[in-house]
Amino acid sequence: MAKKKAPYFDDFVEMMEVSIQAAGFLQATLLDFDPVELEEKCEEMHEIENKGDYLKHEMMNRLLKEFITPIDREDIVAMAGGLDDITDKIEDVLLRLRMYNITEIPEAAKTYADIINRACEKLGEAMKEFSNFRKSTTLQGLIIEINSIEEEGDRLYVETVSGLFREEKNPIAITAWSKLFDLMEDCCDCCEHVADVIEVTMMKNS
Repeated sequence: MAKKKAPYFDDFVEMMEVSIQAAGFLQATLLDFDPVELEEKCEEMHEIENKGDYLKHEMMNRLLKEFITPIDREDIVAMAGGLDDITDKIEDVLLRLRMYNITEIPEAAKTYADIINRACEKLGEAMKEFSNFRKSTTLQGLIIEINSIEEEGDRLYVETVSGLFREEKNPIAITAWSKLFDLMEDCCDCCEHVADVIEVTMMKNS
């Protein structure tokens, strides 16, 4: 028997799957980095981001026409916007690599990409459980795990950026990589924000 559709919740899952795809693509690009391929990689990432935009627009168009929704309309809008932001921020990292003419990727950036990927994957698990939030025994634990991963990203951000200003002699490299690590932190923050929207929705409907 086919699984019964869960209005909006299934849309959230689809949007999150796009974010997971973007995070995985970013990580793979940084691990096997070739600056010659960066323009092509940015185009591929933009195709992924466009899928997320399409899903969001379709959901918003439906929301405009529907009177009854499974959760508050403002929570649907916040969730759709938050999920879209994750993919947008991930794309921004790749775009900035191209804009700043980056030729080498430090280990800290590869580690950060892994953190972003793990945060997205864990949020994907939470999103699949979201439709069952009134009875779920795992959703709260997943939110805590997402928060822990975000804190891991915060620690790496502080350690890496402080090291950058302490050890790097090239002011252009300092400017470029401090901005890139800002964006990578934003990716994790966006994941935490979506987890917060889930948690608020749970409290409002309990």
